[in-house]
Amino acid sequence: MNSIVGTYECKIDTKGRVMIPASLKKQIPAISEGFVLKRSVFETCVELWPMAEWELMMVKINKLNRFVRKNDLFVRKFMAGVKTVEIDDAGRLLLSKDLIDFAKISKDVVFSSKVNVIEIWDKQLYEDILNDDLDFGDLAEEVMGNLDDNGE
Repeated sequence: MNSIVGTYECKIDTKGRVMIPASLKKQIPAISEGFVLKRSVFETCVELWPMAEWELMMVKINKLNRFVRKNDLFVRKFMAGVKTVEIDDAGRLLLSKDLIDFAKISKDVVFSSKVNVIEIWDKQLYEDILNDDLDFGDLAEEVMGNLDDNGE
């Protein structure tokens, strides 16, 4: 797994194209293999999955028994709106209208690292979620506080 680091602000044009910041582009492994864009499961944003990371997730998804109704429903919802995309020769990524609408993206966009996946947010929604009333210290303690040095 490759870790992607950083938060980057940019603009989206009227055709749904976003210029990928050069410092972000340098971090993305195997950029020529393409990406998958999908709706986030928990947030009002779009996720950009490098193809290698997507393939790892598909191995997990394909292990689900589709004759279990909840599994079948999960797969359908997880795959809703999924698109394969590439960065064009000018360094732009094209976001489809349905994903722009889902993420409520207007003009200003934020690319935010989520370790091995990149979230694409409307800037105002991103700022709103960072400024919510959740005490991050309490969350960090609850999630990470019981891990030992081996991550267990």
